[in-house]
Amino acid sequence: MTAIEAFAQQVIESGSYSPLDRVYVTNKIKALVGEDDEDISSSDLVDQLVAIAVKNKKIVDDTTSKEILNDLLHDLATPIPSEINRTFWEKMGTSPKEATDWFYNLCIKNNYIKKKAIDKNIVYEGTSSKGHELEITINLSKPEKDPQSIAKAALIKNNDYPKCALCLENEGYLGDYGKNSRSNLRIVRMTIGGQQWGMQYSPYAYFDEHCIFLDQKHVPMVIDQQTLINLIEIERMLPHYFVGSNADLSIVGGSMLAHEHYQGGKHIFPMMKAKIKQVIDFPTFSDVKCGIVDWPMSDLRLISSDTRQLIKLADLIINFWDQYSDQTIMIHAYDEFGQRHHTVTPIMHREDDKYILDLVLRDNNTSDQYLLGIFHPHEELWHIKKENIGLIEVMGRAILPGRLKDELQEVKKYLLHQPNDMAEKHEKWAKQLLLENHITADNVDEIIRQAVIEIFEAVLQSAGVFKDDSDGKKGQDKFIEQLTYRLNKN
Repeated sequence: MTAIEAFAQQVIESGSYSPLDRVYVTNKIKALVGEDDEDISSSDLVDQLVAIAVKNKKIVDDTTSKEILNDLLHDLATPIPSEINRTFWEKMGTSPKEATDWFYNLCIKNNYIKKKAIDKNIVYEGTSSKGHELEITINLSKPEKDPQSIAKAALIKNNDYPKCALCLENEGYLGDYGKNSRSNLRIVRMTIGGQQWGMQYSPYAYFDEHCIFLDQKHVPMVIDQQTLINLIEIERMLPHYFVGSNADLSIVGGSMLAHEHYQGGKHIFPMMKAKIKQVIDFPTFSDVKCGIVDWPMSDLRLISSDTRQLIKLADLIINFWDQYSDQTIMIHAYDEFGQRHHTVTPIMHREDDKYILDLVLRDNNTSDQYLLGIFHPHEELWHIKKENIGLIEVMGRAILPGRLKDELQEVKKYLLHQPNDMAEKHEKWAKQLLLENHITADNVDEIIRQAVIEIFEAVLQSAGVFKDDSDGKKGQDKFIEQLTYRLNKN
């Protein structure tokens, strides 16, 4: 078989077309890659067809054009959205896990989930000196645009369709130099909180079965009682997944505040395994267990099988935190202009009939000393992590920039007293590692990995509103005392 013939067969075997459609499918492929075919020379037929298209001058040889064609070819082997939804909900009637397994594997097979790219990421686990389990990932999966694509993107007039990368209108979208191709994207429709939502998987997943729940309307993110109701409904529907929302304020929120969405998946994060270190008693909510979690950030955990009581208590805590200030530890609910600075990162998972809700307290104030955020990674940590701390990192999984792969190799050479090109920003840290450790060729990798774990621990401590020191503990006790008084009074 030639490459085109083999891929036509693959498309038919996917179930999107029948054998009677072979000529039609073949001509569809030729329209995309050109008529000059060649014998199979790659285990990945789509990669070979993209190369054939470049050779046949059907596309220009740049990253964006190749991505668009890649997704168009995979789209041919992917059932249409209505068929995806029919099959998903049929399987949901048997087993939610069976439904998500099917949908997830389809999204890998049709290359919407870029598994080959994701597998390049550097991932490891460790325990900090504070005793917290943490996970490190260095993100190498997302390809960088080449200069030619960047230059062409700059020439394209602003296009507000789709309005953002999370809009439903991305399903089947061709893409261009300014917006990612989504020809092979499929979204499962569902009703959450009485509104129309969708679920899709993340193309460059940061953890196991990383999915996104998105409002079908392009509306801003918000954390309120409806958020809690929505998280409960998702957990009822998909009890084997966790689900959570980024905070709804800049600095402490995610990168897509303009579109309401949640993230979920199958991964068990370090924060989920962390224990409650201090129980909080709310007599009027006797069916809800509550406590402070042993975690670098300030996390209140609520556990109950009574979802109404869980939602009511969580809503009261969120509203109390929204108004709470403590000048002695730089916690300010509002500024002089009346702008709100408090919110939470809510995360939910289930253990049998128990719903477990973590409310991580967030504050996005800035100061002259901390221009990027008082409760943000501090400057001495920027050589490893400068970006905002979102939902995934709150739970103990660091998403570190790809630059670190090469930079840490240079740090390694420095530690071994070899010729190196170590970045100046790592010098103070590297010198400290030399002072504190007897470094050899056998232990240098483990020393660097552990040192990055300690940096991530410090990053999370920076983002925590109540620090792990005497002032922070006093502040936390004061907050809990006032919260308990308010709730018990009501």
